[in-house]
Amino acid sequence: MIKINKFETEAEAGRAAAEAGANAIRAAIHNRGEASIIVATGASQFRMLEALIRQPDIAWNRINVFHLDEYIGIPITHPASFRRYLWERFHSKLPVPVKTFHYIDTENDPEAECRRLSELIKTVSIDVCFCGIGENAHLAFNDPPADFETDSAYILVKLDDACRQQQLGEGWFPALNDVPEKAISMSIQQMLKSEKIICTIPGKQKAVAVDNTLSSEISPQIPATILKTHRDATFYLDRHSASLLK
Repeated sequence: MIKINKFETEAEAGRAAAEAGANAIRAAIHNRGEASIIVATGASQFRMLEALIRQPDIAWNRINVFHLDEYIGIPITHPASFRRYLWERFHSKLPVPVKTFHYIDTENDPEAECRRLSELIKTVSIDVCFCGIGENAHLAFNDPPADFETDSAYILVKLDDACRQQQLGEGWFPALNDVPEKAISMSIQQMLKSEKIICTIPGKQKAVAVDNTLSSEISPQIPATILKTHRDATFYLDRHSASLLK
């Protein structure tokens, strides 16, 4: 079952999501001495990340961070690179360095990188997965029909037209032909291994995906529906993304 938290504004939703995540991080550090988290990118995460880096009393030097997805075929210097996004909007703004930050390197051997990251993430328990959902209801870059079965933690994926159009619409690329067709993505099953999933989904462009996710049966054609199987998944919505909910 997915829990729903509705807020008037994107900023309020982002702050609430960040606070919930910070509480889970603090608890993990208290209980185990460290925490491991997954962080997402995209326009939907702007306010949440801004609020997360301002959360007090987080021992960032005890936190392992895993990157959710990255395009194949663009360098880290590209304006749309998610590695660049995470460095500029999150990693470089933290008060102290994290214990580890596992960026996805797509510039050399993508298949080897999937294997490398899959081995690394096996060594930790993920306490919090910060994510969103796409306009096509994808999770990470697991576009429909998503692979609900693979037990590989990181996989090579092909981006569908709706996903690529979203990246263009958010302003990351000048033209659709510039949007890469392939990426490395964390798999659905790996995301579901997280103790807590915090899904921040603002904006009217996400309203249909939110409504479809909550009103539909679990299906690879609507990837985010798989979150209904998770023990602790929460949507943080603003009034626009929640506008179609009854």
